[in-house]
Amino acid sequence: MRWMRNKEKAGQKSGKEKEEEIAAACRLLERHYGGLKAVVKHWTPFQTVVATALSARTRDVNTAKAAKQLFANYPTAKKLAKASVAEVEKLIKPVGMYKTKARNVIGLAKRVEKTGIPKTISGLVELPGVGRKTANCTLVYAFGIPAMCVDTHVHRISNLLGWVETKTPEQTERALRAIVPKKYWLGINDWLVKHGQRVCPANRPKCGECFLNKLCAYGKLVV
Repeated sequence: MRWMRNKEKAGQKSGKEKEEEIAAACRLLERHYGGLKAVVKHWTPFQTVVATALSARTRDVNTAKAAKQLFANYPTAKKLAKASVAEVEKLIKPVGMYKTKARNVIGLAKRVEKTGIPKTISGLVELPGVGRKTANCTLVYAFGIPAMCVDTHVHRISNLLGWVETKTPEQTERALRAIVPKKYWLGINDWLVKHGQRVCPANRPKCGECFLNKLCAYGKLVV
């Protein structure tokens, strides 16, 4: 990441000062991007966990296309559990690793058909193809349960802001749980995804236009 090469020069906040800056940034994010719509209205909880599992290493537009095709044919766990792997592969081909994901979502459907969808991280990660990111996102977007959903946008931007200094999304999740006020957990993924798409894209962050630049470790270096 070429824009992060001098990040260490910005310094890192700690303690109360850091907490106050994070809370201030969250308030600005909420003001600009609105309150969280905790449930995707046209998706059921089952469809939410499946779509999130499909999204791993896949662009949002491709995930949306694959999910739409899949749910048009298999909208429920009961129906998807009876689908053939070959048919599901065709429907979700826009996503990365579609062959593996086809087997996983069918296995997930079979488990959910028998036991329902767990509402805990530990229960969700036992489902086929569900990792911590999918589990956290399912809690937030399917059930409105506070969780720390960390995707590539959240991982990258929280490092740029100076909130964390981590190398993997898993490390970022643990770090953010410790420093972000819980009242903002439901919104943090939604806000930072939108921010990453509109203001802070990976290839060319628009620091001069960013409303967070005075609270951003990297923004203070370039603005």
